[in-house]
Amino acid sequence: MNTRGLQRAGLLAIFWCAIACQQAPGAQVRPADSDLALRIDSSLDAAARFLLARQSEDGAWRSRCYGPLKDGPSLTPQILAGLRLSSLSDQKRLESIRRGRAYLSSLVNDDGRIEAALRFPIYTAAVASRVAALDSSDRHGLREQCAWIECLRAGQLNGALGWSESDACFGGWGYSVSPPRKPERGQSRNPPASSNVSATVFCLDALRGAGNRSDNPACVAALTFVERCQNFSEDLTASDTAFNDGGFFFTPGDGAWNKAGPAGIDSSGNARFHSYGAPTADGLRALLDCGLPPDHPRVLAARHWLESHFDATKVPGSFEPDREVLRNASYYYYAASLSQALQRLGIKTVRSQGGSVEWATVLTREILQRQKADGSWANEFTDAKEDDPLVATPQAMMALHACRQQLAANAVARQKSGSHRLGESDRH
Repeated sequence: MNTRGLQRAGLLAIFWCAIACQQAPGAQVRPADSDLALRIDSSLDAAARFLLARQSEDGAWRSRCYGPLKDGPSLTPQILAGLRLSSLSDQKRLESIRRGRAYLSSLVNDDGRIEAALRFPIYTAAVASRVAALDSSDRHGLREQCAWIECLRAGQLNGALGWSESDACFGGWGYSVSPPRKPERGQSRNPPASSNVSATVFCLDALRGAGNRSDNPACVAALTFVERCQNFSEDLTASDTAFNDGGFFFTPGDGAWNKAGPAGIDSSGNARFHSYGAPTADGLRALLDCGLPPDHPRVLAARHWLESHFDATKVPGSFEPDREVLRNASYYYYAASLSQALQRLGIKTVRSQGGSVEWATVLTREILQRQKADGSWANEFTDAKEDDPLVATPQAMMALHACRQQLAANAVARQKSGSHRLGESDRH
């Protein structure tokens, strides 16, 4: 496959958006934020209506644009996740979710195994496990969640598949449609088998949602891979400072899959790649999923990169000139992962060129103004398939949901701050 083909293959799977949390979208906000919160609620409801109208008779969702996404399992989990973020009090929405869940249930056989052919098994299983987890109090929901989790475990590049810690992709997950065994000596490596930080954070989110602790062997191995995707080291020589900005790239050792392009060769002779928006947001979340505390140097470095490069209008990073066309192809994926990363750390403001801003307010307004009249979102760029509204819309919904949660947290913080100042005034 040529370089362009590898780029498109990698970009195909980046349409997924992780479920960072599934709490009710109607969190309370103070009057200062109430208008924006109401606009988010209205936007999510409009998006839900759009998705409801495009459900197939069997309960699945299928692309009208791209053949590989017409199978059912590829799009259905993420759309179900998006529908649950709307508070639309409509029987059609509840019935749609029921039918979608029934479709996913049909992919699990009576023995609790996934036998359906999956084009993107890691993304499908990761999101489907989170959807099933919402019904895990029911024995059928728990059985399905366990089946999807086992599907994920089988796809990790670890010792059971012949990989060792010396392999750059050890510990992560990738795009392989079957468990990716390490090639024998002399055999060529299949690029989709290589681990990447996007598929890996989806798996880690799913494992965390299933109750796995960070000391679980799968998480311990995953941390080894995640760290290899970060431009960070406390031991780099002075000549390598350009490769130590704290950001992340998509995967080590393969230039075609890293959309921002190569950054050069470090003093050890290793190829390095530019940090850019989506992998850095994914990488930060993955570090936290692997158990690193918020004050860990790696977490702080990734946080600093995201805050200092914050941009609500485009994917940030230093893209090589021939890669510039790829920058915004995954805009909605970036917005979703970014909002989840910042919200998870409780970050209220970031520094931008115009000064300190509340990122949730800025990002919300940008996403809202991109929504189409029919309630959907679609990217003008095609490389990540976000021009398909069934790909972009759930991602935008996830981003808005995380923004709404942060807006609520900001309002509570302001209220507490105001009460504190009032108390100080009373004492004086």
